[in-house]
Amino acid sequence: MTEPSTIAQQAELLVRTAEHLFEAGVMSHSGHANLSARLDDESFLLTPGFVRGLSTDQVAVVGVDGVVRGGRLQSAGAEIVNMHGVVYRARPHVGAVLHTHSPAATAFALAHRPLPCRTELMLRFGQAEDVPVVPWGPRGSDVSVRGVAEVLATSPTTSAVLLANHGLLVFGPDPRSTADLLIALEESAEAELAARALGGAVDFPAGALDAVRASMARAAS
Repeated sequence: MTEPSTIAQQAELLVRTAEHLFEAGVMSHSGHANLSARLDDESFLLTPGFVRGLSTDQVAVVGVDGVVRGGRLQSAGAEIVNMHGVVYRARPHVGAVLHTHSPAATAFALAHRPLPCRTELMLRFGQAEDVPVVPWGPRGSDVSVRGVAEVLATSPTTSAVLLANHGLLVFGPDPRSTADLLIALEESAEAELAARALGGAVDFPAGALDAVRASMARAAS
């Protein structure tokens, strides 16, 4: 069983992560989102469906099987428990899952278009491939959850998926680094849309990812 102090620390981290996303300007007008953080192999923390002004007492403990084990979720949160759980089950190394309706990324979800990897931000923050689209299904439904599982299986190295006609799902080792990737994806989506006015964005040259990794390694040494 996870220690209460660990639960409190992770809940506070989710609150700070929500604040970080609002400060970065990547949230929808409504403030709708669901943020979660893994506690152990069997459970994770999950926020309610709206995270503007989020407080730690609003965060619930949920099992990867979809059962609420502590606290209480509003219906908007309860509907998407399994969407987070399927990621944790499929990716044992994932420590956080963030779902938002970030406007530019959601535009690609509405168009059923993968978000191309054409910014160095995406390379640096861990999404060195196009963000795939999960076919539409009602939020939290078996159809939607199966769709996420199938895309995770066919795209084993992606750290994000677009939910058709819905929004964005991003996952990573911890809430803060996952939020940084989400911000990079939203900025990349904005840039991709803006580049269309100039004739369209251009792909990276061959070897770009290796070059970025080498540059990061030199800077860290």
